[in-house]
Amino acid sequence: MKEHNSEPTDHQLVLRVQKGDKRAFDLLVLKYQYKLQAIVGRFIRDTDEVADVTQEAFIKAYKALPRFRGDSQFYTWLYRIAINTAKNYLVSKSRRPANTDIDVEDAEQFANNEKLIDDATPENSMMTDELAAIIKSSLSALPEDLRTALTLREFDGMSYEDIAAVMDCPIGTVRSRIFRAREFLDERVLGVDKKS
Repeated sequence: MKEHNSEPTDHQLVLRVQKGDKRAFDLLVLKYQYKLQAIVGRFIRDTDEVADVTQEAFIKAYKALPRFRGDSQFYTWLYRIAINTAKNYLVSKSRRPANTDIDVEDAEQFANNEKLIDDATPENSMMTDELAAIIKSSLSALPEDLRTALTLREFDGMSYEDIAAVMDCPIGTVRSRIFRAREFLDERVLGVDKKS
C-alpha cells in the first residue's frame, strides 16, 4: 500500500510545536485564523480590533501550548482561548460583548420553522426581514451563557461535548442552556407571530 502525503493532524502539529518547531504553529495559525476571526467578530465589531484580538488569542495559545495535554481537541481548546480573549478585551474596554449577528439564511436554519421558508414575494421578504430582526434582537437579549451555548451549537455546529469543553461546564448544563435559549427564542418569535 502506498502512503499518501497527507497534511499533518492538529495533534501532530501540537507535538511538533511542543518540541520547539515554530513553523508547526504557523501551520495551525493558517488553518484556524479565519475561524478564530469569525468567533472574535461575534463579540467585537471593529475589524482592526478583531484582527488584534485574534492575534492576541494565538499568542496566548502559543504560550500555553507547552501545557496543552490533549484532554480536548486542539480546536476546542483554541476556541475557548479566543472567546475568553475577546471577553477580556471587552471588559478591559468596559464594553459589553457585541450582539451576535444573524442573517436571513441563518435565521431560516436556526428557527427550524416551516413558516420561515416562503415564496419570495415582497410581503414574504418583508416578513422574513422582520423575523430576522426579531431573532437578532432576541439573541442579543439572551444571557451571555445561553447565547454562547446556542451560537456554538447552531452556527458552529459544535457537539455538546465540545461546547462543554469550551464553556468549561458539564454536558447537562450545556443541554439545559441550549434548551432554555431555544425556548426563549420560540416564545419571542411566536409572540410576534400572534400579533400578525
